[in-house]
Amino acid sequence: MVATSDSQVFTTVPGDRHSEVPKTLAEPVPRALSLFDQLGLWGNLGVSLLGFTGAIFVLQPGGFGTPELSLAAALTAIALGTILGTLAVAYSGLPGARTGAPAMVLLRGLFGAELSYLPTVLNIVQCIGWGVFELVTIATAAHTVAPALPHWSYVLIAGAATGLLTIRPLGAIRVLRKYATSAVLVVLVYLLVEFVRHPLPGLGHGTWSGFWAATDTVVAVAISFAPLAADYTRHSRSEKAAFLGTLLGYGTTQVLCYVIGLLALVTVARNPSDIYGAFIAVPLGSLAFAILAARELDQSFADVYSTAVSIQNLRPLWDRRVLALGLAVLTTALALWVNIADYENFLVLLGSVFVPMFAVLVVDFFVLAKGSWDLSTHSRARYAMLVPWAAGFITYQLINPGYISWWVAVWSRFGRTIGFRPESWMSASICSFVVAGVLTLIGGGLALAVRRARTGGDATPLRWKAC
Repeated sequence: MVATSDSQVFTTVPGDRHSEVPKTLAEPVPRALSLFDQLGLWGNLGVSLLGFTGAIFVLQPGGFGTPELSLAAALTAIALGTILGTLAVAYSGLPGARTGAPAMVLLRGLFGAELSYLPTVLNIVQCIGWGVFELVTIATAAHTVAPALPHWSYVLIAGAATGLLTIRPLGAIRVLRKYATSAVLVVLVYLLVEFVRHPLPGLGHGTWSGFWAATDTVVAVAISFAPLAADYTRHSRSEKAAFLGTLLGYGTTQVLCYVIGLLALVTVARNPSDIYGAFIAVPLGSLAFAILAARELDQSFADVYSTAVSIQNLRPLWDRRVLALGLAVLTTALALWVNIADYENFLVLLGSVFVPMFAVLVVDFFVLAKGSWDLSTHSRARYAMLVPWAAGFITYQLINPGYISWWVAVWSRFGRTIGFRPESWMSASICSFVVAGVLTLIGGGLALAVRRARTGGDATPLRWKAC
């Protein structure tokens, strides 16, 4: 197969530890990442400083000052939410491992080439936003450990390191697996032991009310990586390595991350702003926290690199190295001069767009099309696929419209108009994923029946092509 800018073919070739991501989408895709590489990548991505502080939304799903979940309920929510969210991410990455296509290019097969540009632009916006958040988080954590340097200097250092990592992304992933993963696991286990040593409330002390809202929080954090997954699994040596690496790597460390944050909240820190101090207060805490702060670079790396790859869906022949370096400069500048906290709720809202979209992707690719997708730049528009995606998004907003006041008011008014009232057991992520997936399955079944009627029983799907 031959790749051009007009006829997108993804030729996969064997890769080794010297292989690197090609400059454009018109070059062969190396299968260079082993199971251990994938475990290292996703294991590191499962840990986040934002995740530690996010444990408060599990402990108090109704908001600050509301009744706390019991430890039993909170731990169950963490485990269940991680399993459900990580399964969605793992399945979202499999089409990339099978076809060699990055995440946003896969959407050409789902929606058609031109329609895929809409979610691509949304993904670019959210990745830039989260990249800025990560740089600010890294700088804040570093400044907490070593306040001798000003906050802005840490932003510059983190931005420069992020840019360097994106030049050789596969090399960066292998370095993470070789050096960072073991250190991070040691730190997580150490912190877990330190907090467990404190007196803990009884497992049943608290409530189960709000359990599904807490679970939804954990699901949403995990599934936020679905729009990025195929950018990395496309380089996996096998689909099995991609799936298990994502599921086990991300799942294990996200559980540890949330449990540690939860234990810190119920033992030492009574609100998220105290967690960093609680980490530093334990013996060797400054060293442990410094390791976690440095490890956070993999989050900013993933955001910037995936932004560059997403832009290549729009411009396949643009050099991803130039794009990544330019984006690293942009995110660093925004981290220095923009109050990104004002946009956090908007970014969470953008993330809810992708939960039902990837439900449609998984059902259509594996069940209906059976991998028979046209990934070319001329793939026809599939407007029908917008229906289950929109239905899933509406479901999500009716249950959990987020925290932007005017947006919440709009959806609350719409819910009252149609007589809908969200129940406490409803999870926005789970319900929207199920609604989008089921409607895709029903719509695909109807389309298959119509095709059989028109062709006299022959409903053989078109084979996957990229040319």
